[in-house]
Amino acid sequence: MTGFEALERILHEGFAAGNPDVVDEVCSPDLVEHQFGLAGRGEEAREHVKAAIRDVHAMMPDIVYTVEDSIVAGDKVWLRGRARGTATGGFFGPPSNAPIDIPLFEVARIENGVIVEHWGCPDRFALLAQTGGLDRLSRV
Repeated sequence: MTGFEALERILHEGFAAGNPDVVDEVCSPDLVEHQFGLAGRGEEAREHVKAAIRDVHAMMPDIVYTVEDSIVAGDKVWLRGRARGTATGGFFGPPSNAPIDIPLFEVARIENGVIVEHWGCPDRFALLAQTGGLDRLSRV
């Protein structure tokens, strides 16, 4: 498996399909996760990613990931894309049923075909705005 394929599998088979078990196949047992809210090392990092897969899929079970641009440079895969779906599950409040379209930026370091280190930057601000979360927070 190439590094690009490992990153694609996490997005499509993991987050889009709601299958946290893919983490065991595409992430190293020594994974270092840098993404805000998921950061950790080893089993802790893997469990954070699995929980995120469950949470994202519960919020948007129809989520679709589109890769718009990618490059492999040495042991790193850089990916820019979009996540689109409908917020039929709650996110900082009740389900909004709003259409969601958020940009993503992912970088993964690959060794022997598995992800050993990951940095992810989903646009959470856009997600909060599109689900009505910002409006609810501004009333607090």
